[in-house]
Amino acid sequence: MHYLHLILVKAWAEIKSEASRAYIGFAWWFIEPVLHMGVFYLLFGMGLKFGGDNFVYFLLCGLLPWKWFSSTLNNGSQALLANAGLINQVYLPKYVLPMVTVTVNTAKFLFVLPLLLLLLAGSGFAMGTSWLALPVLIICQFLLVASFTAFLSGIVPFVPDLRYVIDNGLLLLMFLSGVFFDISVFEGRLGTILALNPVAVLLDCYRIILIDGEWPVAARFGYLLVWAAVVGLPAWFLLNRIDRHVIKVV
Repeated sequence: MHYLHLILVKAWAEIKSEASRAYIGFAWWFIEPVLHMGVFYLLFGMGLKFGGDNFVYFLLCGLLPWKWFSSTLNNGSQALLANAGLINQVYLPKYVLPMVTVTVNTAKFLFVLPLLLLLLAGSGFAMGTSWLALPVLIICQFLLVASFTAFLSGIVPFVPDLRYVIDNGLLLLMFLSGVFFDISVFEGRLGTILALNPVAVLLDCYRIILIDGEWPVAARFGYLLVWAAVVGLPAWFLLNRIDRHVIKVV
């Protein structure tokens, strides 16, 4: 509980620090996604008319959770290296630092999510009971993001070049997760392989809830939680194993 409080305090400090670096502060958290949404709406909704009338909403419902996932992994995987000075001055359980990044990016997602919900509601998508599934899905994504981030943060200090692999890997994963297209259109072995991707399942669940107005099959939530456990347990073991040794590396 003591370290949970520390995570929240340090996350809030980083949020305020990040906001203070811009003249418009916290407002930028809203302005940036609004600009992104506006660009995609103008480009795909009014310009290219690519993918049909609902494509822009399909795209936004994938981009927002993907941004949460990719930004957290990209920054959180380097949490121990980025806080090398702090690690050398005071003892902290090594899971604290990646969890700070996870908390900060989760806060950003929760700040911006209402904008997407308002856009969908204003565009004719009904605010039905399916939206009650959102908190469950957000919890599943939080656990998934935390587990992958913690695992990578424990490896990167010992294999620094992995940072470049993560950058390019996330770019590849973005296309394999159906951010820009519906993976269900692929049949056969390729479709089966793509459907095993937990991020693809995650994005599809957001679209089922927000666009289709339905509850995802419960097994999909279970699938995401299984992935979180399969990656999270080794991550916990790894961070505890390197707890006293990583200081010699960073």
